[in-house]
Amino acid sequence: MKSMCKNNTYTINVRLIFLLLLAFSFAARGQDKSFRFDFGNGKKKKDFITVTASSLYTKAKGFGFLSTNGLQEFDRGGRDPLTTDFITGNQPFYFTVDVPEGNYNVTVYLGDEQGNSFTTVRAECRRLMLEPVTTEQGKVVTREFTVHVRNKYIAVAGDSVRLKPREFNYFHWDNQLTLEFNGKNPKICGVEILPAKKATTIFLAGNSTVVDQAEEPYAAWGQMIPVFFKPEKIAIANYAESGETLKSFMGEKRLDKVFTMMKPGDYLFIEFAHNDQKPGGNHLDPFTTYKETLKYFIYETRKRQGIPVLVTSMHRRNFDDQRKINNTLGDYPEAVRQTGREEKVPVIDLNAMSKVLYEAWGPEKSIHAFVHYPAGTFQRQERALSDNTHFNPYGAYELAKCVVEGIKSNHLAIADDLTSNLPSFDPTHPDPLENWYWPLSPQKVQSIKPDGN
Repeated sequence: MKSMCKNNTYTINVRLIFLLLLAFSFAARGQDKSFRFDFGNGKKKKDFITVTASSLYTKAKGFGFLSTNGLQEFDRGGRDPLTTDFITGNQPFYFTVDVPEGNYNVTVYLGDEQGNSFTTVRAECRRLMLEPVTTEQGKVVTREFTVHVRNKYIAVAGDSVRLKPREFNYFHWDNQLTLEFNGKNPKICGVEILPAKKATTIFLAGNSTVVDQAEEPYAAWGQMIPVFFKPEKIAIANYAESGETLKSFMGEKRLDKVFTMMKPGDYLFIEFAHNDQKPGGNHLDPFTTYKETLKYFIYETRKRQGIPVLVTSMHRRNFDDQRKINNTLGDYPEAVRQTGREEKVPVIDLNAMSKVLYEAWGPEKSIHAFVHYPAGTFQRQERALSDNTHFNPYGAYELAKCVVEGIKSNHLAIADDLTSNLPSFDPTHPDPLENWYWPLSPQKVQSIKPDGN
């Protein structure tokens, strides 16, 4: 009887492995598929799919707007079916497409043959893909960017990422590519989505200071950094999540998921500490277990021919009487630096740069980079928000610029893939707040702090 049970178990396991491999094979073949959409009610471009202002997403179609409220379509009657018509809206709007997980090059056609336009594009959970694109009267332009799409399932292993309840409502983990069109006057003529098989992927492992924050007014550097890279060259895969530690990132299978997606030459940026320093089951001591766990991340990345990069955690906004930043992170940043030297791993010292940045702002101006807002600042925000750890979009953007400078100073190969003519950023001279433009995403305002502090 025991022998028969063992044989049955073996048969079931073989079948399970076969089905998983088959599913993985279908997903890989599915990622060869391209998607081309012609927005508007005019003549359709050949080989494109028509999207009208009433094209609401359905699972059967596999594409469409999440809401059609406020959408309008116009046809200017020009020669090119793709650029002569467009869709616009009186509020930000989302367009989503069912796609297998992977990297995708996205081309958007923006503008109006008889008018002008002003459009910002974000992807998934508010990842900044295009800063405001202005088109002159009668012009239509193309812009490209590369997006990473994922789901929670771990190929071959028959397992999945242990998602937190709030993550089920995110615009990722869902086998969909969701684009947010925003700005003062967005006009979308068309969208093309093609597999980006040659792009290098930069995976991000971290906590709430790195994650793609899903709701206003919170933000983190990981969702701002995609805009600084050339399309088709780099895809940012942000696997960070609020409240994470090195241990929980492994325990929830997030690291396993990263490693099933990683290919030789990809990067893993590792930034933790804010939560690792706290007492509890996920606590790690800086110069012993914390360093040991960092080295495990490094070893496993190199085993897959990936490139590990350590990032020291930015400071909290905590000033002393001399207007200098207090170190609330203890020995953890130094432990990261030591690990980098011992393992010959590049270290982006965001901890050091953030100190310079915050002190350049000072206690008064720095508050405008963090989530500090009186009650009623946002619609349906009933209580004041006061947070000295988490950033608003302006602060997150400035931190992302610091990370970019760290990429340059470490002479990482991906520095060649940064956008052309990108000016250097000096943390002693932050960008003026008055020059910052961020049209709010339409999701509800987050009234409580993200996990972690």
